[in-house]
Amino acid sequence: MNRRVTDLAVETSGLVKIFGDTRAVDGLDLTVPAGTVYGVLGPNGAGKTTAVRMLATLLRPDGGQARVFGHDVVREADAVRSRVSLTGQYASVDEDLTGTENLVLLARLLGHRKPAARDRAGLLLEAFGLSEAAERQVKTYSGGMRRRLDIAASILSTPDLLFLDEPTTGLDPRSRSQVWDIVRAVVAHGTTVLLTTQYLDEADRLAGRIAVIDHGRVIAEGTPGELKSSIGTGTVHLRLRDPAQRPEAQRVLTRALGVPAHAEADPVAVTARVSGTGSEYGAAEEASRVLAELAAAGIVVDDFSLGQPSLDEVFLALTDRPAEPAATEEAAA
Repeated sequence: MNRRVTDLAVETSGLVKIFGDTRAVDGLDLTVPAGTVYGVLGPNGAGKTTAVRMLATLLRPDGGQARVFGHDVVREADAVRSRVSLTGQYASVDEDLTGTENLVLLARLLGHRKPAARDRAGLLLEAFGLSEAAERQVKTYSGGMRRRLDIAASILSTPDLLFLDEPTTGLDPRSRSQVWDIVRAVVAHGTTVLLTTQYLDEADRLAGRIAVIDHGRVIAEGTPGELKSSIGTGTVHLRLRDPAQRPEAQRVLTRALGVPAHAEADPVAVTARVSGTGSEYGAAEEASRVLAELAAAGIVVDDFSLGQPSLDEVFLALTDRPAEPAATEEAAA
């Protein structure tokens, strides 16, 4: 990399963490530009949470190096802590206190005087849509409200780097969207966000660059578009009229495209990647040829589309397993 250290929020080289016989993080290399949302995408047990804990100085690495804004996470841990904040997978607020009481307490612990602490708490509660619930105990909050309060607590003193470890785990779609809006607003004010997630659409919508990790190491890295194009220029999606014809349709697609065709959960749906490398016209011509071969085989297609591969398909291609629903804390940690 030719970047100056000051351009980087995070830089790791060969980072390792071992728990017993398990190498939870196994030679992790990351380069996170400052002022961006950087996604770390991986399945359960991939090492995401363990890596974040080391970068936040909560765990000591067993090997390799990690720097946050140029500060070594081991030798200069205090300097790192002064510039970062962490929101873990589970809310860290006190359920018996109100929203206001939680934020005022934490602000006071951060060194704010009481009037300033109440002012800061009020501003954040309003900004995060929690003003009406400010004087209610947190135990009465919904999951989405607790998560918004948790993120508010993380930015009482605006950090240079905010670690968000699977921030929307278990939230309903509306609450997830609200958290995404908060993340965008935080970055717009100059904070770098390192986001770990198992939600592929979350990484796609928020992150400028994404590292896919599995078994504790990076297996692919790039923009969402680069990752998608790495497994092919497009994906054919078919819906057949007769579900009994799906096995034959898979055989036709596999023969015509030279790649496996996959049966979807929908009993009439089939998908296959299209490389576009065999023709000057690329993926569109290959898809047209496939339709002709299906028609010649007497297979009726009711719906057809050609689109860019999804991150879900990227994940499956890279890890040989589909992405799982959002999860619990990583077992190794």
